[in-house]
Amino acid sequence: MPDPASIWEEGGYPPSSFYFRVIFDRSADILDVSFQEVSGISSEIDIESVVEGGENRYIHQLPKGVKHPKLILKRGIAKKSSGLVEWCRSVLEQFKTPIEPKALQVRLLNESGDPIRSWAITRAYPVKWEIGNLNSTKNEVAIETIEFSYATLTRFI
Repeated sequence: MPDPASIWEEGGYPPSSFYFRVIFDRSADILDVSFQEVSGISSEIDIESVVEGGENRYIHQLPKGVKHPKLILKRGIAKKSSGLVEWCRSVLEQFKTPIEPKALQVRLLNESGDPIRSWAITRAYPVKWEIGNLNSTKNEVAIETIEFSYATLTRFI
């Protein structure tokens, strides 16, 4: 029987979540990929309830397909010349050209900066871009939140 600690990192502990990197497809010209927080890495099977005629003890739960929540990236407000800002502006402010979905990866890193977990996300595009509250009584970094819709999520490591 394998050692239960072997499913975790060395020492038998689950990995920490504070050291990660977001990488956009190289062709995207998006180099500013430092984020404070990433959420929405999730998959769920959508189900359909079907009542069978004459059988009242239960309802069939049939799978329909996989769905994903919005991928949410948070960071300090970037400059207008940022590649990600330019892409968000082209999609959410100008809306003149067709939306070009992009691939990206979220990598959880160890203390050496090597990936220990990795998720690939395909056909992502921004659907919401929000600036956090501005408050003159607090000394905090101004945060922008970008939400993406995406097609598939695949875990590699």
